[in-house]
Amino acid sequence: MRITKGINISIGLLLLVSLSEFVALGKVRVTITNRLGNGRGMNLHCQSGDDDLGYVRLPDGIATEWSFRVNFWGTTLFYCDVQWDESNWHHFDVYSYKRDAVRCDTECDWMLSEHGDLYVYDQYTGHWSYVPFQDN
Repeated sequence: MRITKGINISIGLLLLVSLSEFVALGKVRVTITNRLGNGRGMNLHCQSGDDDLGYVRLPDGIATEWSFRVNFWGTTLFYCDVQWDESNWHHFDVYSYKRDAVRCDTECDWMLSEHGDLYVYDQYTGHWSYVPFQDN
């Protein structure tokens, strides 16, 4: 009887861990817009630990977007590298559940300004905020 109970608990835990990959906390849409101006395009490469979204060339005034579901564990992280003109590549985390669960509840809008500054829209406050790149 004890062995059966232990096996049932083990199977239950295994099932929970297996299903956690399919259970999500919520859906988030990310949009990144090129607002460099003067016809300047930008190169963008975004990915997570599971998905590489590839390289994208964004003309001036154009946006790219994608959606995903936050994982059960709340560890979802998407990050991007961006480059324009003759600049170096610049890195930023486009979505981190720990940081963005409120700020980007369902939509996470980013913009690269004419001065090459990065801004994110905060759904909670309704304001754009400057975000420094995470370059080393």
